[in-house]
Amino acid sequence: MPPRLPLTRYLRIPNGSFQQGAAPQLTRIVAPISCPSRPFSTTSVDKAKVGERRHRDPYALAQAHQRKVANLARQEVLQKERAAALGDPVRGITTPFIESLDYAVPHAAIPTDTSTSRSPSTSTRREPHLNYFLTPSEVQRSLEYSYNLTKPPVASNRNIVDPAREAERARVHAERHENAQRAISRIVSLENGNSKDRTRANVQKCIDVFGRHNTDKYLTPRSPSIVSRDSPLSPPPEKTPRAGPDTGSPEVQVAILTAKIRVLANHLEGQGGREAGGKNDKHNKRNLRLLVHRRQKMLRYMRTKERGGERWQNLVQTLGLTDGTWRGEISL
Repeated sequence: MPPRLPLTRYLRIPNGSFQQGAAPQLTRIVAPISCPSRPFSTTSVDKAKVGERRHRDPYALAQAHQRKVANLARQEVLQKERAAALGDPVRGITTPFIESLDYAVPHAAIPTDTSTSRSPSTSTRREPHLNYFLTPSEVQRSLEYSYNLTKPPVASNRNIVDPAREAERARVHAERHENAQRAISRIVSLENGNSKDRTRANVQKCIDVFGRHNTDKYLTPRSPSIVSRDSPLSPPPEKTPRAGPDTGSPEVQVAILTAKIRVLANHLEGQGGREAGGKNDKHNKRNLRLLVHRRQKMLRYMRTKERGGERWQNLVQTLGLTDGTWRGEISL
């Protein structure tokens, strides 16, 4: 670099005093100003050339590009591994109970004999869920009553009865009853119902499976809290008996929220019976986000209260919940 020379500054100062109505005369005075001079640059010429050559070297540029691509690929792999470790925050893992929510079919009932088994997997099947708040036993009784009510009467005097005509009447009556039975089965079937009917049946199923009026028979409750040494040891107070099925426990609420979340997730992915699906359904996207975060809060509360007990393990295994459903931040 060329040496730096001191600069000069030209100033204009007034010559004499100002008079009213006359412009002051200005004189140009050269005032040299001293400034530190650097006769040469501190940067070495060799270093500057090396940096310039390295910046323009295609081999070095290719190596830097390869390192960048490798780092980005590694970051993507790590993100996928973390997401796989946490699991899907919306659906979780598919289990038989979760699959039964799509078609509102019954799930395995709780065991009746708690002395032989502590798991609900060895029990019998529940009655199938029907629409309009009906049960299979009620439908069967109604069909039997209808069959007996519409049955052709039998004449007391058998001498004046034509056996062929009587057999024909019985055959027609049986055929009509079979047609009516098939029609009633299609009407009360949840497969022909709408999403609201299936959700109602799923809510009732969640209450039956996770309600403490049933789970207390085969699940051990959590251990009591630690009592301080200063307080006297006294038995815990007796609980007030429930007036009906349990609908307010955390596990029941989590199961109901899971059923509603699955319905919205299927709709937004285009599996709800519509061709276009719910890609542009912002209203239901917001509802899904609210339900997922509400379930996350409920799971955190239950995990803190149960301290990883049998109720927590039963809930997680039955619903297929992963760590992503309650741990960390959920962004949809």
